[in-house]
Amino acid sequence: MIESAIAVVLGSVVGLVLGLTGAGGSVLAVPLLMWGLNWTLPQAAPVALLAVAMSAGIGTVTAWDVAVVRYRAAMLMSVVGLLFAPLGLAAADRLPVQWLSGIFAAVLVIVALRMFLRARQNPAEASVVRADVGGSAAGDAGAVCKIREETGRISWTRSCFAAVSGTGGMTGFLSGMLGVGGGFVIVPALRAISDMSMHAAVATSLMTISLTSAGTVLIALLHGRELPVMVALPFVIGAVIGMLAGRRFAKRVAGARLQQGFAVIMGIVAVLMLGQVLWETFAPRA
Repeated sequence: MIESAIAVVLGSVVGLVLGLTGAGGSVLAVPLLMWGLNWTLPQAAPVALLAVAMSAGIGTVTAWDVAVVRYRAAMLMSVVGLLFAPLGLAAADRLPVQWLSGIFAAVLVIVALRMFLRARQNPAEASVVRADVGGSAAGDAGAVCKIREETGRISWTRSCFAAVSGTGGMTGFLSGMLGVGGGFVIVPALRAISDMSMHAAVATSLMTISLTSAGTVLIALLHGRELPVMVALPFVIGAVIGMLAGRRFAKRVAGARLQQGFAVIMGIVAVLMLGQVLWETFAPRA
């Protein structure tokens, strides 16, 4: 009972952060499960992915009202991601737990720095609830994926297809190896390779995260990973509640300072994880 209550609280934190930031919040799921329930990273990864899949799916549904989800790009990234997820799972099975935790800590540092710098350099883009549905304000002339002004859809070319596929492959590999949704990869990648708006990039990222994470959970189960239902279900319920709350209050509280605050928290978590890894690796044995 106590473990289930803890799982609900931890899940709600993950969903709330994901709802408010749009990307990057899902990386907190694994360390929260590791510390809150004293799990290893391989144990936490499937539960984290399941919660992220459900909460990101809720976020996608709320974004459909403003027609900003580029569903073809999301489906392509998801398909390619699921092809690469088994490679990530294989890497996780072969690497020592300390190495996995160290890699995860490094990923957290990257996410935190990217989120902090983006919020500082482009405070107007720190909110994930902008009402724009077209391309970016900058209108990046060098983008390989162009948004057609008349339809709002991506104009597909070979270069665009390759760039979107590559993003999906990286997302799937990280999902399989570390149990992360990958929004911290997808959002900046979409903004770099296309001229879609920040709102569209976040909404498309949420759909990709939902599909890729759900598929990766299934693949992990087929590879023999365990999913403790009595803990996973409360965690998922908490994540969905948190996502709904985050999307509801995002217009009021989301912004540059909030993004920077979450970035600092993730940086602290990364340092703590790295310290734990170093202690477990080099501490003298009794």
